[in-house]
Amino acid sequence: MTDTATGTLVLAGTPIGDISDAPPRLAAELAEADIIAAEDTRRLRHLTQSLDVQPRGRVVSYFEGNETARTPDLVEALEGGARVLLVTDAGMPSVSDPGYRLVAAAVERDIRVTAVPGPSAVLTALALSGLPVDRFCFEGFLPRKQGERLARLREAAGERRTLVYFEAPHRLDASLAAMAEVFGRERRAAVCRELTKTYEEVKRGGLGALAAWAAEGVRGEITVVVEGAPEPEPVEDPAELARRVRVREEAGERRKEAIAAVAAEAGLPKRQVFDAVVAAKRPEAR
Repeated sequence: MTDTATGTLVLAGTPIGDISDAPPRLAAELAEADIIAAEDTRRLRHLTQSLDVQPRGRVVSYFEGNETARTPDLVEALEGGARVLLVTDAGMPSVSDPGYRLVAAAVERDIRVTAVPGPSAVLTALALSGLPVDRFCFEGFLPRKQGERLARLREAAGERRTLVYFEAPHRLDASLAAMAEVFGRERRAAVCRELTKTYEEVKRGGLGALAAWAAEGVRGEITVVVEGAPEPEPVEDPAELARRVRVREEAGERRKEAIAAVAAEAGLPKRQVFDAVVAAKRPEAR
């Protein structure tokens, strides 16, 4: 299956739970690839055994820790005509998984890149959430540290599209609590756990209620879907804008972050909110 000129990089989706969800082409690609770059070679072995496939090509590990170092070798193989198959532990490569560096390097060298479409936790959770799916954005994993997590969420406070996040089970309660603090306790969300597996569960509700539920402990692979921000209510009164900033500052936000959040909520330029804050501090405004 080796190409005569430059080779081909194939990104292959793998099941996110139920092995029977494997796309039909996956078995053929696993059997015929010259090189299989796998996030976890042990999981790859389980996958090939489950699909009753015996790979003929060389298997190499390709994960976050060696992605940068291994990419040049794989590109060299591709330039030599090899068909390289990239698989991750679950879902599509590059989506919060290894793959982006290799794809970018291949594209830069005009090497053909194609895909075997497969299951996606992002799209599956979005479809099951019951929240709007016409416009959405994927935010990946939130930062581990609370301050950085809150800052990231504040950046998305005014986002009107549905938001999709990945999260580790041991950090889920902290992340949901942070979302409730920034987005509001009543903002609708869905926690999708163990998708397509035996103990699949979709928990829907307000962020405050979901945070309380998660505090008891949650296991499994987690995808969180959050409703986008509501349409802003028109705010023309500078005093009201300044008051909203002051409330956020008193809650611990830095002024710059508070101004950005209020501007996003009100659908106004940050400069307009900043001017309102400055005006409120003038003696004549008191």
